[in-house]
Amino acid sequence: MSKGKELRKAMSKGMVVAPFVCDGGQALYVEKAGFPAAYMTGFGTAATYGLPDVGLLTLTEMTDNVRKLANSADIPIIADADTGYGNYSNVMRTVQAYERAGAGALHLEDQVWPKRCGYMPNKQVIPKDEAKSKIMAAVDARQDSDFIIIARTDALAVNGWDDTEDRLRSYVQAGADIVFVDGIRSAEDFKEYRRRLGDFPILFNNVPLLPIGLVNELGGAAIMIHPGPWICSGKVFGEELQRLKREGIVSVENPFDYFLKAVDELGAEKYFRLDSHYKDLI
Repeated sequence: MSKGKELRKAMSKGMVVAPFVCDGGQALYVEKAGFPAAYMTGFGTAATYGLPDVGLLTLTEMTDNVRKLANSADIPIIADADTGYGNYSNVMRTVQAYERAGAGALHLEDQVWPKRCGYMPNKQVIPKDEAKSKIMAAVDARQDSDFIIIARTDALAVNGWDDTEDRLRSYVQAGADIVFVDGIRSAEDFKEYRRRLGDFPILFNNVPLLPIGLVNELGGAAIMIHPGPWICSGKVFGEELQRLKREGIVSVENPFDYFLKAVDELGAEKYFRLDSHYKDLI
């Protein structure tokens, strides 16, 4: 079963919660925690290069990370593909590169390149018809009809809800499977999102960290991408660095317990068994 088909099957059972990840270890942890999918964050991928999410990474760098995540975990990867890295031909190349790398879905946004993270100020969007044509190119490019094309708009912060809704309805006409309004900041925003576009499958980027139960009460989404654990990892890392610098210690009491847990989670025993097997053949 392709990863796109696997993701579609998961969505048929209810809202798919896909935590943010930016490296293979995180993707594996998400899988082992029992989540049906993981989300490759563009913000996080840029951060692994020590860069902000302002359009500095290339298709090659992003595709390399898709491949790394897909090879690390067996769950579908939903991947940020920014604006498709150019014109219509570039969009088609992006879709095919992500498919070959093992993604199950990607989202394309309608920002002017170089883009900015959806929660940064002073974003700009391209004309609606140009963005619609890019979605058409993406749909035409996919090799697997189950590979999921998600149309993202950043128009909410730029032009408001009416333009946002108009754009996404246009992108669905172009063949998008799921719509994605970025820039949701509250439960009230989410309610408006559902009211205007709830007749389509929607993706919700839960940056406001609304409780999953509340999101379901408000109507839910086809996919919720969730930055919470990823944000917490950065928070804890920063706090522990400051503690180490200030006090010369960290807050972990039994470091070897955490080390052994990581060894287990990353599957080291599998490779020990393989080594023993082939050594025994000598």
